[in-house]
Amino acid sequence: MKQLLILSGKGGTGKTTLASAFIKFSQAKTYGDCDVDAPNLHLVTNQEVEPKTSDYYGLPKAEIDQDLCTFCDLCRLHCRFNAISTDEGYKVEPFSCEGCGVCVYVCPEKAIDMKSWPGGQLMLYKGQSVFSTAKLRMGSGNSGLLVTEVKKNMKENSASEFAIIDGSPGIGCPVIASLSDVDFTLIVTEPSLSGISDMERIIKTAALQGVETAVCVNKYDLSLEKTQKIQEIAREMKVHFVGKIPFDEQALEAVNRGETIADIDCPSGRAAREVFERIEELMNSKNLVVKRR
Repeated sequence: MKQLLILSGKGGTGKTTLASAFIKFSQAKTYGDCDVDAPNLHLVTNQEVEPKTSDYYGLPKAEIDQDLCTFCDLCRLHCRFNAISTDEGYKVEPFSCEGCGVCVYVCPEKAIDMKSWPGGQLMLYKGQSVFSTAKLRMGSGNSGLLVTEVKKNMKENSASEFAIIDGSPGIGCPVIASLSDVDFTLIVTEPSLSGISDMERIIKTAALQGVETAVCVNKYDLSLEKTQKIQEIAREMKVHFVGKIPFDEQALEAVNRGETIADIDCPSGRAAREVFERIEELMNSKNLVVKRR
C-alpha cells in the first residue's frame, strides 16, 4: 500500500482541509486520521456506517490495594509527579500518574500494582471505504503508539493500493509514528514567521525518516514576501515546492457545512487540485503509483 501523509509544523495551517480534498480528488478508498489528540477528519468525510470501536491501552497506571496499605507514606514521598492522594486513604490519581513504577518498588507491603488503563479509543469505519482514526483519552500519553495502531488498523482492513493519512501538527512522537513506513509526505505551511520556522523543523524531521517530501503554502496571499521566502527555503533544503493556495472565505463556509473544498467550485479548491496533481506526478515518477478508483 502506497501512503501519502499530510503534515504541518503547526496547527491551523489547513492540513485537514487539504487531506479531505485529496481524498475526494483521488477517490481514495482508504484513509486515516493520525491526529489522535484532536481528530477532525471524520467531520468532513461523511461516514455512512457506525465505527467499530476498541479500547487502546497505553502505559499502565499504579493502583493501591487499600487492604494491604499501612499508610507508611513512602509512595507519596517518592512520587515525583505528586500522583498520590491521601484525602481518603492512599490513592493514585490516574491523570497524574506517569506509570514509572517507583511507588511499586518502594512499597514495603507490596500493596501497589501496575494496572492496565485505557488511554484512548480506536475507531474503524468500514463500508465502501476504510477509515481508521482514534481519540487519545485526556491525560494519557504515548500518542505515538496510538498512531501506530491507527495505521495498523487501516492497513489490515483494506485491500487498496493507495491511502491518504492526515497527520498531527508539530514534530513530536505522533508525527514520527505517522512518518514511519509512508512513501511521500506533503508539508502544508503558511506565510508567517511561525509557519516558516515550524516548516523547517518538520522538513528536517521527515528527512531523518528518509521520506520524500514536498511543500505547499496555504493562504499564500496573506504575505507574498514570506511565500517567496518559503519557496527559497524549499529549494535550499532540497524538497519539492508544489504550489500555492489562496485565502478563500468560501473554504471556511464549506468546512462549516461539513464539506470539503473539493465539493464546491472555489479558488482554494482549484489550487488544491493543482497541488494534488503535482504530487501525483511526483509519486508516479518515482513508481509510487497513485491509482484512482
